[in-house]
Amino acid sequence: MSGKADPRQPGEGTTSTTSRTRLDRGRGALGPALELVHTGRAPTRAVLTAELGVTRATAGAVAAELEALGLIQVDARPSAPSGSQGRPSHRLHLAEDGPVALAAQVHADGFRAALVALGGRIVATAPGCEPVDADPAKVLGSVVDAGARLLSETGRRCVGAGLAVPSAVAEPEGLALNPLHLAWPAGSPVREIFAEQVRAAGITGPAFAANDVNLAALAEHRHGAGRGSRDLLCVATGHRGVGGALVLDGRLHSGSSGLALEVGHLTVHPEGRPCHCGGRGCLDVEADPMAFLITAGRAPGPEVSLLKQADDLIRHESADPGVRAAVKLLIDRLGLGLAGLVNILNPDRIILGGLHRTLLEADPERLRAVVADRSLWGRSGSVPILACGLDHNSLVGAAELAWQPVLDDPLRALAAA
Repeated sequence: MSGKADPRQPGEGTTSTTSRTRLDRGRGALGPALELVHTGRAPTRAVLTAELGVTRATAGAVAAELEALGLIQVDARPSAPSGSQGRPSHRLHLAEDGPVALAAQVHADGFRAALVALGGRIVATAPGCEPVDADPAKVLGSVVDAGARLLSETGRRCVGAGLAVPSAVAEPEGLALNPLHLAWPAGSPVREIFAEQVRAAGITGPAFAANDVNLAALAEHRHGAGRGSRDLLCVATGHRGVGGALVLDGRLHSGSSGLALEVGHLTVHPEGRPCHCGGRGCLDVEADPMAFLITAGRAPGPEVSLLKQADDLIRHESADPGVRAAVKLLIDRLGLGLAGLVNILNPDRIILGGLHRTLLEADPERLRAVVADRSLWGRSGSVPILACGLDHNSLVGAAELAWQPVLDDPLRALAAA
């Protein structure tokens, strides 16, 4: 160690060393802190301090580091709400111009690409309505190209990419096992194909793929109607078919290989329509938009998606006897399926998406009564049944996949990206 005098002014080295010590002590808290702000659970530095269980100084150092990384903004001047007592705290905001994740969704009627910032905020979106080719590489190439254009137009930094598909995705290989409504080959390696397209487009960061309803549930749990739930059941129907997902203690329950909660193949009408899976009367074909249109006596048209056609009928032609009868029948089918799931899973909240959200809004009392009547002891009547709260929740969930490495370790993930 040198014997030369330190040229710094008194207190200068001490302050710098103390700040570095606090930051070093708080580096392990960067990820948890970012997740708290990301999910809206730490709106101020005081709340962040309490949630992390650290000192005010350490929380301040952590917030300053996240701000330096371009992920959050800390109010320079703390303020307190009118009439409140005690020391005002610095408010924490997600950076308006921070990095984004590329989110992609493929469905029976086309695809959509989006850029999603922290907090689940969609920055830009680009829909595509081209027919989905039987070769997954073609449509995935189109959706990635659309995402690359959005990145170029906005000039945003990208942390990674996530893909939502209407199929169970087997882990760890990322294979789409049953893309029944896309005509893709069973077992298509969608994650590998998507990752190759992302790399070919020059987009940085890792690439992920998962089932669309799983991702919708993840997004709703973090940013929507599922906030605060411990055991969250999500059931939804989008363009075709019915999917389900379960979030336990904040994490998706995907089973041993990613294939849990294929609720679309619960039988709710044993003498009902033949299902793509080989069964008969499954939720997949008894409670999706196509089933509604057929039950209502309407021929599906090519102009807009099946989901929009069914939604429009319920919202704008509710006085039509055929529409009213179709609403009642699909609510009864859906309620029977939900009651069976409640008996098995005992969730503390159910959220419904797509056409199921519209059915709930059309006659909430009937749906809740069917679920209660068909459940053990009628106790599922006390389980809250709510509508999903996010637009494009599968896209937001796909972005959550890409954001997760950043939430786990911001320094390492951003350095890699």
